[in-house]
Amino acid sequence: MKKTLLALTTLALLATTAQARTWDAIKQSGTIKIATEGAFPPFNYFKGKQLTGFEVDLANAIAKQLGLKVEWISQPFDNLLIGLNQDRYDFVIASHGITAERQKAVDFSNPHYCTGGAVVSKIGGPKTAADLKGKTVAVQVGTTYLENVQKVAGIGRVSTFPKDTDAQAALMAGRVDAWVGDKFSALDVVKAQKGKLQVGELLFQEKIAMAVKKGNSSLVKELNSSLATLQSNGVYAKLSQSYFGSDIRCK
Repeated sequence: MKKTLLALTTLALLATTAQARTWDAIKQSGTIKIATEGAFPPFNYFKGKQLTGFEVDLANAIAKQLGLKVEWISQPFDNLLIGLNQDRYDFVIASHGITAERQKAVDFSNPHYCTGGAVVSKIGGPKTAADLKGKTVAVQVGTTYLENVQKVAGIGRVSTFPKDTDAQAALMAGRVDAWVGDKFSALDVVKAQKGKLQVGELLFQEKIAMAVKKGNSSLVKELNSSLATLQSNGVYAKLSQSYFGSDIRCK
């Protein structure tokens, strides 16, 4: 899905010289520290005070597979990769799309799902990139959605919001003509709104992965191994089916 294109220079300046915890150090401690946004349903969000969602359940399953307890940290989306480079946690799972710019600042695991940026509007509203000409579009700040919406020729105005749910609310309130967000989140919102919204075309497609501090290859190796096990033993498929009614792994 998602998201952020924090400036590479910002990430580089804020990165510490300290080494991230290696797999051996994490294993010895018995606990892995995982960060997410907690405001991006159905992938990571709070149900009351309980952090839940597909990515949260998947990360918990990965930790269980690795024999570790989990300490969860929730941060605003724009802060996640900064905190990672400051060694505040071991890895981030928050629907970050793999981009060339991000790969200069952090390392990524193998993708844990594939998605794209969908155009969402009220019934009768814009559904394609061409339809967005002259329109006002809501999008979450710091995301690949924002980057790609800004590339649409003739778009009227891009209205940014701190959370994806804020962008959705702006659409429902009629303050914008469309919202562009993750296609699975879009399907979830459209279903919840019961005939009030429609999902249009994808503006772009992307692979989503967990982010690890640059150079922490031992942790990346373990995350990839655990993810592969969960995708082969049926755990991943069961989780995916429960949230989306389909298997959303990259084909």
